[in-house]
Amino acid sequence: MTTTTSSLDMLRGAVRGTVVTRGDPSYDASRRVYNALHDRHPAVVVHAVDAADVIAAVLHARDDGLPLAVRGGSHAVAGFGTVDDGLVVDLSRMRGVRVDPESRTARAEGGATWGDFNHATHAFGLATTGGVVSTTGIGGLTLGGGMGHLARRCGLSCDNLIAADVVTAEGTLVSCDAERNADLFWALRGGGGNFGVAVSLAYRLHPVADVFGGLTCYPLDGAVVRAWQETLADAPEELNSILVIALGPEEPFLPERWHGRPICAAFTCFSGPEARDDAVLARMDALGPVVGRFMERMPYPVVNTLFDEQLPPGLLHYWKGNFSRGLSDGAIAAHMEFGATMPSMESDTAIFPIDGACHRVGPEDTAFAYRDADFSHSFGATWTDPADSAHHIAWTRAYDRALRPHTQEGGYVNFMDTDDQDRVRVNYRQNYDRLRAVKRRYDPDNVFRLNQNIVP
Repeated sequence: MTTTTSSLDMLRGAVRGTVVTRGDPSYDASRRVYNALHDRHPAVVVHAVDAADVIAAVLHARDDGLPLAVRGGSHAVAGFGTVDDGLVVDLSRMRGVRVDPESRTARAEGGATWGDFNHATHAFGLATTGGVVSTTGIGGLTLGGGMGHLARRCGLSCDNLIAADVVTAEGTLVSCDAERNADLFWALRGGGGNFGVAVSLAYRLHPVADVFGGLTCYPLDGAVVRAWQETLADAPEELNSILVIALGPEEPFLPERWHGRPICAAFTCFSGPEARDDAVLARMDALGPVVGRFMERMPYPVVNTLFDEQLPPGLLHYWKGNFSRGLSDGAIAAHMEFGATMPSMESDTAIFPIDGACHRVGPEDTAFAYRDADFSHSFGATWTDPADSAHHIAWTRAYDRALRPHTQEGGYVNFMDTDDQDRVRVNYRQNYDRLRAVKRRYDPDNVFRLNQNIVP
C-alpha cells in the first residue's frame, strides 16, 4: 500500500516532530543511515520528539500497510534503520538523559547515543557498559546485548537495563521491568528490536570516573593473541581489553614504518585505581614487542570516542560475528590469515572479552544466550567507494567461512548483516522458543520485522 495525501495530513496533525517525504528539502539527509551500503528511499520519515509521536508513526504505518523501520543512533550494520517505500520512525531528537545519583540509576530516551549518556552520568562519577564508538545509539546496542569497555567488571549493557518503556505494534505504551510485563523485559535484554520501539530505557550505574585507556600496538603475530588471552584469564575485572587486528593507523604514536602494515592492538580500558596503572602497562608490555602506544588517564567518556574519527558516518560496512569459548589455534590462524590481507585502512577485526561479570548471569536469565562464550568476534570490511563493494563483501564472507569451524554456532545479533537471517535461531539458542512466544504476544503480525527477525 501507499501513503495518501489525506493520511499524511492526519499524520502531520498527530505529530509534534517533523514528517519528511520525498521532495522535501531535508529528504536526502533524513533517509541516510550510518552505513552507506544501504542507500534506501523510504516513503515517510517521522522525526519523533516524544512517545506520542512514536505511537502516531506506528499506527500510521499499520493503517497504510507500510513496512516500518526504527532508527536510534542509525548504526545498525544491516541498515535496519531505513527501508524502501516504508516508514522510518527516527528517535534522534529524543536524547534526554536524567541521572539519579542517589540510586545510581539513569533513564534515557530511546534516541540517546552513548556519548549523550556518558556525558550525563560522568558528571556524577558514574557509568555503565556501553559500546566503543560514542555515536552509537543506546537502544540498538542494549537490545542486542551490549558489549563495551566495562563488560568484564559490570556486565553487558542489557545486564544493567532495569526498566524500559516500549511502544508496541498496537500503538500501546507498555512499561516493563522485573515485576511489570516481565516477559517483555526479559526479551528486550538481547532479543533486539523484535518487540516494539524502546522510547525510554533505565540503567543501573557504577562508580566509574577516570580510566586508564588507549591502544598498545604489536606486529601481527599469533603469539600476541595467545598472550593476550592468557593475561585476560587472570586479570582483574576492572581491566577490559579488546583485541583489534587492523592496518597500522597514521597516528603520531605509531612509527611511520608501521603505517598501513598489519598489526595487533590491545584496546584497553582499566577502571581500577591509578596506583595500578603501571601493573596494567606491565601486562601489555608482556604480550609482545610494542611498536607503538597511546595510553593515558582520561575521563571515561573519552575512551568511548577514540575511534569516532576513524569511523564517521558515510562509510560502507559489511560485518560478520561469532562467539567462541577461548581462542583455539584454528581461530587464531584464521585471524592471522585474514589480518594479513586486511582490505582497507578502515577495516578491522575486534575480539571482545565477555567473561567476568557477563558470566555471572545465567544463559536463560536474559535473551542473550551465549553466557558460556569467552569472546565475541566482530570482523568485516569497511570501505569508501561503492565500486569496491563486491571485493570487500567477498573478503568478509571468506573470512567467515574460515573462522566458522573454530567458533560456536551462533553469533552476536548486533554484528549480523542482512544475509544472516538463517542464523537467528542459533544466535538465540535455547532462548529462541521463549522469544517466539513473547513475539506472538506483543507483535503477532510481525510489524517489527526489520531486524534479526524472530518470526511469530
